[in-house]
Amino acid sequence: MPALPPASDLTICFAHAAYQLQAEFATRGHAARSFEVRSLDELKARAPEADVVVASGLWRNELIASCPKLRFVQSVSAGTDQYDKAAFAAAGIRLASAQGANERAVSEHAMALILGLTRQIHLARDNQTAATWRPMIGDRARREDELGGKTLLIVGLGRIGLRLATLAAAFGLRIIGVRRSPEPHPDIEAIVRPDQLHEVLAQADIVALTCPLTPETENLIDATALAAMKPGALLINVARGKVVDEKALIAALSEGRIAGAGLDTFVEEPLAASSPLWAMKKVIVTPHSAGETRAYETNVVDLLVDNLARLGRGETTLRNQVV
Repeated sequence: MPALPPASDLTICFAHAAYQLQAEFATRGHAARSFEVRSLDELKARAPEADVVVASGLWRNELIASCPKLRFVQSVSAGTDQYDKAAFAAAGIRLASAQGANERAVSEHAMALILGLTRQIHLARDNQTAATWRPMIGDRARREDELGGKTLLIVGLGRIGLRLATLAAAFGLRIIGVRRSPEPHPDIEAIVRPDQLHEVLAQADIVALTCPLTPETENLIDATALAAMKPGALLINVARGKVVDEKALIAALSEGRIAGAGLDTFVEEPLAASSPLWAMKKVIVTPHSAGETRAYETNVVDLLVDNLARLGRGETTLRNQVV
């Protein structure tokens, strides 16, 4: 694949609707020129100027044909399902993910959703807004719950899933993991193959999704999987929206077949105002913000600078290489 031009001749396009990536890059003293765009229209107009594009949600695969200079795309996200890998390879364009940049953030967010639902923090906030002091509850099933001794099933044991396991173990949770490879982990009691998912769903008080979106994981949690879960179980999704059959989830929540859900990702984003999920007392909705912390730009630009150095030295292996 063609090498990058020297740093002084390099042009980088930062494409994100909100993140301050160019400002973070400017603190590194890198010799490359850069510019920033905030919309798809701007990206389409200016991407042909760039040797390197740093993007995620704004990326469109049609840009490959209109960007003859493009040699490298640094994804801002850990997930790369939006990129046509075959088209990248055919065009001689390298691609790297931001895997690891948000492992702490997303795993902590998953743990926060677990705690929020079990301790009913969302309901307490509703009561605060209404200036309502909740009386003591006689019905034990309606009270806040404790995590110690419960079983957490983590579907996807990449960096985020493994980090979540470590956090969850500190709360006394028994942990089961799902992944293809069986390598043991000190915080995980058992690891099963993906084809054993339905067998272990019935054991879990909480099911956390931390897997990538692939053809194998799309609609992984469908009506059949939801029916296999405990009636009082919680579902946490910090993976991708399409890992869950959203209509089946809404039905399961409406009918009380599972106890609740903490959702950071959705099939269509932003989540439509008409979605029943907004009004469900059993659900906490966050706006795909699990990885969006004050440290995110720093972490992504660290990856970018490392990969630019590797490409500048003519190395063939990138950090978090995809293509």
